[in-house]
Amino acid sequence: MNRDQNRAPIFEAAMKYADLRPAYFCVPGHRYENGVEAGFRSFAGDNIFKIDITETVVTDDLHCPVSAIKEAQELAAALWGADQTFFLVNGSTCGNEAMVLSAVRPGEKIMIAGNCHKSVYNALILSGAEPVYIMPETIDEWDIPGGISPAEAGRLFEKYPDCRALLVTSPDYYGIVSDIRALAEICRRHGALLLVDEAHGPHCYFSEKLPQGALACGADMCVQSLHKTAGALTQSSLLHVKSSSVDIELLKRSLQIVQSSSPSYILMTSIDTARRDLALHGTEMAENALELACTARNRINSIPGLKCAGRDLEGTGSVFRIDETRLIISALQLGLTGFELKSILLDDHNIEVEMADSRNIIAIVSNANTQEDIETLVSALSDIAAQHSDGIPLSGTCKVPHQAEYVMSPRDAFFAKKKIIPWEEAQGCISAEMIAPYPPGIPVIRPGEIFTAEILDYLKQIRSSGGYIHGLSDETMETLTVVSSKK
Repeated sequence: MNRDQNRAPIFEAAMKYADLRPAYFCVPGHRYENGVEAGFRSFAGDNIFKIDITETVVTDDLHCPVSAIKEAQELAAALWGADQTFFLVNGSTCGNEAMVLSAVRPGEKIMIAGNCHKSVYNALILSGAEPVYIMPETIDEWDIPGGISPAEAGRLFEKYPDCRALLVTSPDYYGIVSDIRALAEICRRHGALLLVDEAHGPHCYFSEKLPQGALACGADMCVQSLHKTAGALTQSSLLHVKSSSVDIELLKRSLQIVQSSSPSYILMTSIDTARRDLALHGTEMAENALELACTARNRINSIPGLKCAGRDLEGTGSVFRIDETRLIISALQLGLTGFELKSILLDDHNIEVEMADSRNIIAIVSNANTQEDIETLVSALSDIAAQHSDGIPLSGTCKVPHQAEYVMSPRDAFFAKKKIIPWEEAQGCISAEMIAPYPPGIPVIRPGEIFTAEILDYLKQIRSSGGYIHGLSDETMETLTVVSSKK
């Protein structure tokens, strides 16, 4: 069926309701713009509050869509090539959780990439599924995770033939894309679903110059964050299904568990209009972002002491493709860690980049950036390089530790009896916490895994280097919460 991508059904319904402006005796309590605090209203304007409304005959219901929301989701499915698409107002986090809840039952096995977002491991706690971890290869030069090896996935399916699904992140925070087509073929041979956290990749469907999207490569389900690389508001995401093997009714019930029962019409309108923008201008938008990023990469690589990764990473560490709209920048030759470079850019040049690790910074380029933005970034990096030209190159930084040993399911560890112990006594104990440098939110240790000296030292190094860490029950890092019994 041909669908009119010029339409934005939820936006149209919200505007219609704003024009009707009935006497309002529903939630939310601010009654259009009338009850909004004066300072907030002055800054934001009135119209945004006129569409912060609830489920009505005009505006439809996300959990039982029959009109505007149903049509908007069908338009999104047609655009990305899905059989069915669901709007997510709790971000890709709830999409990852719903995929896992609908794919595996308590006690069943699911293969999980070791560089997945913490929401995936929270899904294990919710579902009671047993993880089989598949670790991405490492790109040693940059000390970042590479792709997921299809050969290793095949080996693990042979070892664990009862695995019901494989969940990978592609593209990841660094823009690394795994060979999704090969992974999909392996999953099909073993009767398993392929689930892809594609939060960072919705734009990849709009240009042949970018890596091909997961749905086009055979993924059964994927999650995308429209706020990460398109024009939607934060928390605005999609869950796509392209498979007859997915239990759609169970997926819907799972979404009702992990999504708010009071979904934001502002966010749903944002998804709807961002989809329309991509439908009408997606190729232009994607290729503009790519051109800006490639210009920046070429100029950065001409600055002495700086390196910016690109397609040279492809073919190493099971990297199938790289999303070149991500700029992975290293100043190690100038004697600067990624944390230090990020701090200097913000403090001295008023430039905010997405994240830093001990070696690199990540800058995300989108269609909304301008040539002036690129000039600002490159000029700042050039100034920093000049100021640190006599810096002593760094050879050793906080190297990501090896995978912790898994001895207890995340769910069992989460609900187990716990105790608080001094940090120095944690080696050999079973973690009751999920601890992840953030961003990117990839856990270093998960509930049910054994603390090692390497992991404990790494977390201390990350904090002392200026990194942020999520999941610690004691932010002072003097104590840790562990399962009451040791291995």
